[in-house]
Amino acid sequence: MIELTKTQKKFKEKWMNPLNFSIYFLINVPMVWISGMKLVEFSEKKCISFLPFRWYYRWQNMNPFKSMYFAVQCMGAEISTASLCALSVKGINPSIAFIVTKMNSKYFKKATGNVTFTCEGGEEVFEAVNKAIKTKKGVEVDLKTIGTLSDGTIVSEFCFTWSFKQRDK
Repeated sequence: MIELTKTQKKFKEKWMNPLNFSIYFLINVPMVWISGMKLVEFSEKKCISFLPFRWYYRWQNMNPFKSMYFAVQCMGAEISTASLCALSVKGINPSIAFIVTKMNSKYFKKATGNVTFTCEGGEEVFEAVNKAIKTKKGVEVDLKTIGTLSDGTIVSEFCFTWSFKQRDK
C-alpha cells in the first residue's frame, strides 16, 4: 500500500484541477496545451490521460490520413507515465531527478477518435524511487501505457523507460 505524503496529496489535487493543468502546460509545454490534453484519472497507482479528436476543433492533432498524428499520441502516452513519476518524487528530500531514457511504441489501428492512455504502473514507480533513495544510484523502470478509443479499441501501446536518481545535496 502506497501512503502519499501531504505534499504528494496536494500535488495530486492541483494536477487534477483542469485550470492548473492547462496553465502549467501553456507555460511549460505549449504543445500539450494546444492538443487539448486532460487528465481523466490520477492516483498513486494509475494515470489516464485524454486526447480529443475532432476535425473541426482539434485539427492540429490530425495527420493527412484523417487520424491522430503519432507524435500527438506519444505526447498523451508520455503524460500518463510522467504524471506518476512526478507524483512519486514530489517533496522527496534530497530531491530525485527523473528522465526518459528509452521509448518504444506499437500502433494497431488508426486513431480516428478521442484517445485515452492508461498507465497502471504507479506501484513500480514508487518502488523505483524508494530503491534510488536507499542505494543512491540510478534506477530504471519500464512503464507501459495503452491508448484506446472510446469503444475500447486499442490503437497504440507505448513503453517508456524512466530513470530515477537522487540528486546530490
